[in-house]
Amino acid sequence: MIQSIFFVIIGFILLVIGGEYLVRSSVALSFRLKLSKMVIGLTVVSFATSAPELLVSLQAALEGSADLALSNVIGSNIANIGLVLGITALIGPLAIDKDFYKFNWPVMVLMSLALYAFLDNDGKLTRTEGAILLISLVFYMFLLIKRARKHSDKILEEVDDSLEKVSNFKMILWLLIGGVSLYFGSEFLVSGAKDIASKMGISEAVIGLTMVAIGTSIPELAASVIAALKKEKAISLGNLIGSNIFNIASVLGLTSLIQPIAVTDTRLMNIDVFWMLGFALVLLPLALIPKKMIIGRPKGFLIFAAYCTFIALVFIK
Repeated sequence: MIQSIFFVIIGFILLVIGGEYLVRSSVALSFRLKLSKMVIGLTVVSFATSAPELLVSLQAALEGSADLALSNVIGSNIANIGLVLGITALIGPLAIDKDFYKFNWPVMVLMSLALYAFLDNDGKLTRTEGAILLISLVFYMFLLIKRARKHSDKILEEVDDSLEKVSNFKMILWLLIGGVSLYFGSEFLVSGAKDIASKMGISEAVIGLTMVAIGTSIPELAASVIAALKKEKAISLGNLIGSNIFNIASVLGLTSLIQPIAVTDTRLMNIDVFWMLGFALVLLPLALIPKKMIIGRPKGFLIFAAYCTFIALVFIK
């Protein structure tokens, strides 16, 4: 058991390192390809930050642990709102722009409902359904860039200008460090998580919803907390919603395209997917009532308390 916990911890560390270096090399490469800062911020950074979830889900699916692959994404989407948004709002109020309810929120809800419909239909995510999710993501990104061009005066703070002047050697080295770290991080994490689940006599879905999901959400949590403590508004609700959209469309889309995902643990469909939908749906009334377009400390506490309730219920059989 100690060895399995060690594997999980090493896996988490490698995923964080791998994610960071992959973001850096991807942004540097994007500057080389003459992509605009806006496009880099909206697409490249989002893809790179979803890499830990993608590698873990893919590794789990290929090893025949479909429940771990699916619960990782469901749990990560719940954690992004309940844990990351909840804690960030507790540190300082979050202002919401109109794009939240006009575009980002409806897309996240549609993607979440599409995932539920696909799984509820035949208990699995097929290659065709994975392709539909990926095509939807391409269409979403096209609309995202088109809408963002109207507000090009807004500076995208998540793109580091200094990466424009990085040498080719450094860029390739970062890419190698990122790729190798992500590969071995996902190997260690999936192997350790499966071992812990079997030794504790709990399902892989439970481990995926809690330990693995929180682990793959650590980069978002760290970035959001640092930004909130610095009183920066760089981490917005849009970033977290974007991450949830990418988790469903790119992570599950690509994974099911390579290896169809069949649900074997009924709790994922009977309970957990409804928690994911609930966290997604509750954001709209929270954003509009009682104080419009602000998620302050009371709302943050409410979201975080709901997340703690979810985690407690996961372990109560």
